Amino acid sequence: RMDEPGVSRPTVDAKDGTTERSAGDASSQPSTSGTSPSSEPKPTVILVIGMAGSGKTTLIQRLHSYLHSIKKPPYIINMDPAVTHVPYNVNIDIRDTVKYKNVMKQYNLGPNGGILTSCNLFATRFDQVIGLCEKKRDPPLSHIILDTPGQIEIFTWSASGQIVTECFASSFPTMVAYVVDTPRCTSPQTFMSNMLQACSILYKTRLPLLLVFNKCDVTRADYAKEWMSDFEAYQAALERDTTYAATLSRSLSLVLDEFYANMRSVAVSAVTGEGMEEFFQAVDACAQEYKEYYIPELEAMKKDKEVKEARRQQREMEKLRKDLAASGVSEAAQQQGGAPAPGMAGGAGGS
Repeated sequence: RMDEPGVSRPTVDAKDGTTERSAGDASSQPSTSGTSPSSEPKPTVILVIGMAGSGKTTLIQRLHSYLHSIKKPPYIINMDPAVTHVPYNVNIDIRDTVKYKNVMKQYNLGPNGGILTSCNLFATRFDQVIGLCEKKRDPPLSHIILDTPGQIEIFTWSASGQIVTECFASSFPTMVAYVVDTPRCTSPQTFMSNMLQACSILYKTRLPLLLVFNKCDVTRADYAKEWMSDFEAYQAALERDTTYAATLSRSLSLVLDEFYANMRSVAVSAVTGEGMEEFFQAVDACAQEYKEYYIPELEAMKKDKEVKEARRQQREMEKLRKDLAASGVSEAAQQQGGAPAPGMAGGAGGS
């Protein structure tokens, strides 16, 4: 309920020039297609997801600066209600809508439960967010960037995360940027954990996914790309480790070999700005992949849903006819001016 304490309607930074819209405003309703009916292309949505401490917020600051430098200012949405400070200008901020600490007090929740509930409350009005993102601007938007909570499972495995992802994916070309902490992944087992997390996100969202190896100014990502392309190199890194976890990682590396083959990856540095051009080239490729694969799948799902709905309605009509026949009200009786059914007449004669 958005009228509860600590909860208010979504608001937008005044610098954006947009105004708040009510849920009943027709212009704020999200579209149902990732393609624009006009000739103007729609902006690409970048869902920035990653483990806590991988550098998501700092990376978004760098993306923000880079896009402003090339005269393509992005539209940024913050979905982390517990963050105390963001180092960039936010267009839509969940903290303006839901007061995280008030939610914790009201529902007697811990930190993670408070973040999850805040995101769920915000998702109930996400149609307004889509409406604001669809508003025409001059110059038109090129990118919409979503900053997710630090706890990765709160967004990827929650109802609010699914609502946000599906709302964006049904309205705009959408992709996932999975941020990897490159220095920490020098351990083969930690690397495998990140790859499994990326794989799970890919199959859950079914959206184009880009592996972003962050902090390459500290540790180069060459080793990670070699492990992804050369199975034997990864096996050699695990050679001295004889634990069960290492054995499991060896087996999983074989399973994920096909996953690596179709996965895009870039190495960037949120501090120095290295790899920004390569990042947005990969984003454009992901947007093209969305149009080639996700849109046809979305249309097929819509048609399948329509067919199932038609069958459901047909079953309901057949059930209704059977119920009417069982109660003795037939079409013939109705045409005769409401004459009693044979069963009813027989019962009267017997008495």
